[in-house]
Amino acid sequence: MSLSKQLVILISLLFLLIFSINFVLSVRNIKTYLEGEASIHAQDTATSLGLSLSPYLRDEQDPVIETMIQAIFDRGYYREIRLVNVDGKELVELRDDQQIKGVPEWFIEWLPMKLAEAQSEISTGWQVTGTVSVTVNPGYAYHKLYEQVKSAFYYSAAVFAAALILLLLALRMALRSLKQLEQLAVTIADGHFSTIDNIPWTTEVRNLTQAMNSMSQKVAAIIDKLQLKLKDMGDQMLRDDLTGLHKKEVFENDLRHLFMEDSEAYIYIVKLDSLTRFVNEQGYEKVDRYIQDFAELLENCCRQLPKGVANCYRFYGAEFVMLLRSGDINQARQCAEQLSTEFARFGRRYQKNDVAHIGVAPYCAVTTADTLLESAYEAYEQARIIGSNGYFIRTSQKPARDIAAWKELVFECIDLKRYELEFVSRITSFHDDCLLMEEAFTRAYDGEGEPIAMATFISIAEKFAKIVTLETQVTDQVLSFLLQRQCRHALAVNLSTRTVKSAEFRAWLGKRLKSRPQEAGKLVFSLTAYAVAKEEDVYRAFIEFVHELGAKVIIKRLDPQSMSVSLCKALKPDYIRLAREIGQHIDEDPKKQAFVKTLAEVSELLNITLFAEDVAAEEDCVILKGMGITGASR
Repeated sequence: MSLSKQLVILISLLFLLIFSINFVLSVRNIKTYLEGEASIHAQDTATSLGLSLSPYLRDEQDPVIETMIQAIFDRGYYREIRLVNVDGKELVELRDDQQIKGVPEWFIEWLPMKLAEAQSEISTGWQVTGTVSVTVNPGYAYHKLYEQVKSAFYYSAAVFAAALILLLLALRMALRSLKQLEQLAVTIADGHFSTIDNIPWTTEVRNLTQAMNSMSQKVAAIIDKLQLKLKDMGDQMLRDDLTGLHKKEVFENDLRHLFMEDSEAYIYIVKLDSLTRFVNEQGYEKVDRYIQDFAELLENCCRQLPKGVANCYRFYGAEFVMLLRSGDINQARQCAEQLSTEFARFGRRYQKNDVAHIGVAPYCAVTTADTLLESAYEAYEQARIIGSNGYFIRTSQKPARDIAAWKELVFECIDLKRYELEFVSRITSFHDDCLLMEEAFTRAYDGEGEPIAMATFISIAEKFAKIVTLETQVTDQVLSFLLQRQCRHALAVNLSTRTVKSAEFRAWLGKRLKSRPQEAGKLVFSLTAYAVAKEEDVYRAFIEFVHELGAKVIIKRLDPQSMSVSLCKALKPDYIRLAREIGQHIDEDPKKQAFVKTLAEVSELLNITLFAEDVAAEEDCVILKGMGITGASR
């Protein structure tokens, strides 16, 4: 119950208590007064009537006697007037038992009034000749009392209503500040650290508001500092300590993005073949400088291209990779030629004729990452045969199926539902080993029952907008599974950007989840961090839509490169799952530990549950648990 309702009820009860006591006392006083007035009136009437009848009572048969009594009785204020002589003989008796209209019976029963009766002796000379008795009709007193009670009640009710309205207005003004404080507390709990600009005038509420504003600003400042710290640590974690180039994990992540974007590109494998001879000739003291100069050469070549077109990476030792986001073979050849020329110049600085060789392979949407790298390595071996600082470009990839065949296969599998669901990535709690979540994974088969490469399958389905049908079917099967098995843990369903944007999918999902609210609470939609960061507004609207339906959202594959913590704060997902590379071998990497610990602190402030992925080593699990990670898949 709200504070305003409590105050209204309390004040109303106090008013009713005071009103009731005052009303009862007032009615009792009025009743006593009316009874006293009636008694006095009866006595006055009896006295005056006795004096008036005294001269006529010598003759008990005198008609003037009854006429005088009848004249007084006809006024209507009396119930009974009796005249008896000294012997007790009744001379005149007038009686009227008629009730006064307008006074309900329950009122008369609730407030019984004493009948006002008075007597007066009549004397003729010095001798008592009779007695007159007067009884007042109580109906007039009841009528007057009833009218007084009604007036008091209506006036009190009007005063109460007016006072209640004024009270509500006053409470609304006074409690408006508390409502703002409540909203501020809710927004802080949701991860939005705003402040109240209009400070209330009430002393206690003003002090509380200022304290809440100060707390919100301090927490916001802490999160901002943690975000900057995460950004710095994440950047350091993704770069090679010696050269400053991105590591192999970043290249693999960029390659996954190429699959999602359906872009064209070329992959360059560059090996510093002269490194071993340089170590033998110059010793280990100058090796680091030699590698750093070579890495700087690669970066300079990438900088000469438009921003974001080319990136270079260091895998390990003398092996480097460059990714050219372009499908133009002439640009790829020109870039390789420039690298070969720069290698020759670099060799002259260190008195080396042959420094490195380059193998170039084109990216293909229906080829796996391992196949792409193998093609680039094969091209590198061809470059070594060509000559010093040479390069070789593979002009085409020949996949087992072309795009048309893949499209036909994908459409056939989805339309005929020639696939099955498996539940993988079982996330268990670090605290009690309880199963928290599983992820639905689709495994498709061709006409001969052979498994299909799912990365390519999903890429083709998304390219031709068939992914919406597939993910709708998968979501429906997962909901049916939740209903049949009565699962206590959550089940995650992967969604692509096309499905998230689909109005038809949202309409279907809304009807489906509203009819099954219990299953909706166990349904989690899994979104990749890269896709979310690329379409921020679209995913924010979708997450709000999902939360309204009672379902939840997990953002997976979060790493320092894919998505910022500030975006997580804006989107408010229920769960975040770290990228696989972050959790693995974390016990040996202080940079990863610092990054995860800081991210866990931010997630706790934002009420986001943090998971890790594919953590096999027990040492890594112990480290992650100590940092506040809830659970991980093994």
